[in-house]
Amino acid sequence: MLDWSQCAAVERVSGKVGGAWLFVGTRVPVKALFENLEGGATVAEFLEWFPGVNREQVEAVLEHAQASLAEV
Repeated sequence: MLDWSQCAAVERVSGKVGGAWLFVGTRVPVKALFENLEGGATVAEFLEWFPGVNREQVEAVLEHAQASLAEV
């Protein structure tokens, strides 16, 4: 399981969106990125659909996920 607490682009706020990991400063769950990418969306489309999220945040989340896979 990923340790999202080590990724500066995300936050978990008790009582906000059920305590899910969110992109900092938004109500957009990190899982929404992965669900959309798995569904065939591009990063550009995701950013268009979720304007509160910026490219740097998405890149940080993807890099964090990639790095965690390398540790296995």
